[in-house]
Amino acid sequence: MLGLTDIGLEWDTAACKTAHAAGHATIQSDVAAYPTDPFERVTGLIASPPCQAWSRAGKRGGLADQALVHQAVDDLAHGRDTRAHLLARCKDARSLLAAEPMRWLYDLRPEWACLEEVPDVLPLFQQYAGILRGWGYSVWVGVLNAADYGVPQTRKRAILLASRIRRVSAPDPTHAKSPAIDLFGGRLAPWVSMADALGLPCGVTVNTRGDRPTNRRGRAAGGNEFSADGPSNALTGRARSWKLRSGQGWKLPSGDVERYERALSEPSFTITSTANRCKWVGDGVEERNLTLAEAAILQSFPADHPFHGTRTKQFEQVGNAVPPLLAAHIASVATGIPVRSTVEAAA
Repeated sequence: MLGLTDIGLEWDTAACKTAHAAGHATIQSDVAAYPTDPFERVTGLIASPPCQAWSRAGKRGGLADQALVHQAVDDLAHGRDTRAHLLARCKDARSLLAAEPMRWLYDLRPEWACLEEVPDVLPLFQQYAGILRGWGYSVWVGVLNAADYGVPQTRKRAILLASRIRRVSAPDPTHAKSPAIDLFGGRLAPWVSMADALGLPCGVTVNTRGDRPTNRRGRAAGGNEFSADGPSNALTGRARSWKLRSGQGWKLPSGDVERYERALSEPSFTITSTANRCKWVGDGVEERNLTLAEAAILQSFPADHPFHGTRTKQFEQVGNAVPPLLAAHIASVATGIPVRSTVEAAA
């Protein structure tokens, strides 16, 4: 979407095959062991360290290692490579990868940089920001929601933007949960729903973790269902087991039930002005798994993106990725290159 040429570093074989098939030069390697010398002439740095050690969905060993990671960042920012010593003290071997971008920033001093991680890494990014400002960079740090940039998914991520040649700030959102008219009469687009993005019938629910016992209020424990009538929950590799459920109808204000059943494979009905006075009721539920193409679309990939590997590996790659549309808006600020639509980019 930005017309940038990139070289990636990735150690997963399936992810490397996917990148190559999509036209991205990629070196299969351990990023922590790879030398920075071959990249002395790069313009920008995009770093997205593995999030498993920090994510709320995992064991969060990175939080226990937080002091060690902060120490690694400070040492690397002063030209001291203490990674081996600190890694031996980490509870999670992946924790220190969150400090790895500082080695590349210190050695390369690129014109611009974009970093991404789960929101719990925000304090670490604020440490990065202080160092980068001392080196003369303009820096913005904060949490962005992918849904605010047209991605049909409420995925929140900590972001760091930095540039030596232009002032940076948060990318302007293009969408909003409840759009309001601004002072100039403009209005953002509403969030893109999962149903709209995938052409699902209205009223589909998504079960993410299987049927579970209900609590005293009659709700499934763990919050394992959401409606496809809004953006999807944040995708992970586990999205391969998401169940889409349909087969419902309208309960009219009179109390009568008027059936408007459509199979999950059929497009949605046209919603009329009376829809907000009706209520969904369930009966004869149809269920199927989320497909890889659908997961890709929810991450703003093309449906036919050439993912390689086993089904598990392919869903893992979808879930691990920064949504390309969100990434484009982030990198646009750092580079000064306007975001082009996918149609323009293809042309």
